[in-house]
Amino acid sequence: MKRKLLSVILAAAMVTAMLAGCGSKEAEAPAAADGGAETEAPAADDETAAPAENAGGEGGLVGVAMPTKDLQRWNQDGSNMKAELEAAGYTVDLQYASNDNATMVSQIETMISNGCKVLVIASIDGDALGTVLAQAKEANIPVIAYDRLLMNSDAVTYYATFDNYMVGQKQGEYIKEALDLDNAEGPFNMEIFTGDPGDNNANFFYGGAMDVLNPYIESGKLVIQSGQKEFAEVATANWATETAQSRMDAILASYYADGTALDVVLCSNDSTALGVTNALEAAYTGEWPVITGQDCDVANVKNMIAGKQSMSIFKDTRTLASQVVKMVDSIMKGEEAEVNDTETYDNGTIVVPSYLCEPVFADADNYKELLVDSGYYTEADLQ
Repeated sequence: MKRKLLSVILAAAMVTAMLAGCGSKEAEAPAAADGGAETEAPAADDETAAPAENAGGEGGLVGVAMPTKDLQRWNQDGSNMKAELEAAGYTVDLQYASNDNATMVSQIETMISNGCKVLVIASIDGDALGTVLAQAKEANIPVIAYDRLLMNSDAVTYYATFDNYMVGQKQGEYIKEALDLDNAEGPFNMEIFTGDPGDNNANFFYGGAMDVLNPYIESGKLVIQSGQKEFAEVATANWATETAQSRMDAILASYYADGTALDVVLCSNDSTALGVTNALEAAYTGEWPVITGQDCDVANVKNMIAGKQSMSIFKDTRTLASQVVKMVDSIMKGEEAEVNDTETYDNGTIVVPSYLCEPVFADADNYKELLVDSGYYTEADLQ
């Protein structure tokens, strides 16, 4: 499938996007890319900690609510955010909610009671925080939705994320090129794994990829043997590796145990890709399929190096953290924050002014340049 040539071509485009755009992780987390800053949250996600007395400067208290420490990427997001905000002179109350909405609500209520000046929230379920967001609005506390859009509330001031539709597009385009869908005869067998139905981003990832791939599905060049195509059928609760693995186990047993080839698996992120890979290693003996991903988690980068995962979208959380710090600074100065999208992200109540950073993709050919040379990982992290 000429994947080597594909990687060279797309890597060149990636470097251009990386320079021009904003730039833009499950278990074992490496040293934080910002120089090793530790997260504020205690080892148990659901413990509530008071803001550290020695954590900040004169800029005021910023509450940062993260969904879980179970996924590597949120540990790095939190660590980068805390370090950037403290370097800018703010006191930071960073909390992780163990993927429990009630815990997150309680943590945010405490942040409000403690007098935070700005809230940065990466939600578990974008629809589950309406009441506490209303409390923030009543207290005149601006809210920045971080990477996941907060839904059905007029209390959301800004949204900072990566271009989530583009993430899906890049995954779909990678598959298109890897299988040479415009020229190859096919048909090729594909299965689909996307994310949590409560995460609005999952719809964008899925939509971007399917807009690229649907013409080939409709023409019969891509065939979904399981028949599972609609978002509700391919969603993965909590983005959980175990859930994806269990579903892939069932698909392999039902549709591929007779030797039918599986050519490609569209996975919206790395935790689902890891589950798919685990299932394939246990029960699939055919030629290894193309597998997509997102987040460049350590385990998945190792799988890319080993030839078990084809690519992963890289979203440099250092860049996103820097953009949020700029937003916080603007808010604190009574100014409007920089945005580059005022039309796309309708949360059901308002269109939220947004700043979208541009994602790029990594594979076995360019990961050193993107991930190691940039200081995001060390070589030792990926051994």
